[in-house]
Amino acid sequence: MKPPRFSYHDPESLPEALALLSSLDNVRPLAGGQSLMPMLNMRFVFPDHVVDLNRVRELAGIVLDGDALSVGAMTRQRDLEFSDLVAKHCPLMAGALTLVGHRQTRNRGTIGGSLCHLDPAAELPCVAAAMDATLEIASTRGTREIAFADFPAGYMTPALEPDELLTRVRLPLWPESHGAAFVEYARRHGDFAIVSAAALLTLDDAGRIARVSLALGGVGVAPLRMSDIETTLAGQKASAGALRDAAEACRTIEAADDVHAPASYRRHLATVMARRALERALERARPRRAAAA
Repeated sequence: MKPPRFSYHDPESLPEALALLSSLDNVRPLAGGQSLMPMLNMRFVFPDHVVDLNRVRELAGIVLDGDALSVGAMTRQRDLEFSDLVAKHCPLMAGALTLVGHRQTRNRGTIGGSLCHLDPAAELPCVAAAMDATLEIASTRGTREIAFADFPAGYMTPALEPDELLTRVRLPLWPESHGAAFVEYARRHGDFAIVSAAALLTLDDAGRIARVSLALGGVGVAPLRMSDIETTLAGQKASAGALRDAAEACRTIEAADDVHAPASYRRHLATVMARRALERALERARPRRAAAA
């Protein structure tokens, strides 16, 4: 199929792009195109205008910004995959990116496009949820920041006004001694996950769990932070048994029930994926004393 007729705009700067979004009706921004183009071709969306962001250079780039990794919304997934900064400071994202589609899609796909598309089974929104990402939003009216936890407004619907753009993603850094793991179950490599789990974990000097973050993807309309499990594990002696017992709480979540998997199966997968992610994160974590030595 071919896309519906629309007017194409090709700005070269962020102010120019924002001006177009504020002045045009029924407009869609185009980032990597790995989601929007198929939706256009299948006639799922009917914009009158498409604003291509690919020549807006200030929207791309990866930098350390104090205690966070700051990533431009137009940064390609392939650039993130091979970034030394991401590998060193954000191993959770580095691991998740190997599961995002295929090389061809990662060559074009962007972090901002994935977060704004907000497919509940996509890997990068799950990473953003686990890491308590903060998103920078811009329009001709100014800029604002929003916590990723408040970003999903509904199924595949971000909390963006029609004239707003996601410009930057800020990922708070965890200590170098932390362990991180991203696991998922999909029918084939490169498919969207039926259920995924992202885990981060730190240990104190005594080998107890000092801090933990766990997010699930694919179970509902948006990534789900398992705050009850995080609270349960904090302060416990790190052990496989403690992680296994805590992961059992996933059997009580409200899960999606669709043609891909019934809710009962998703709850089972969530329990298994949560346990695996937590166990791998624990294997990779080091006590603070050992990390400082």
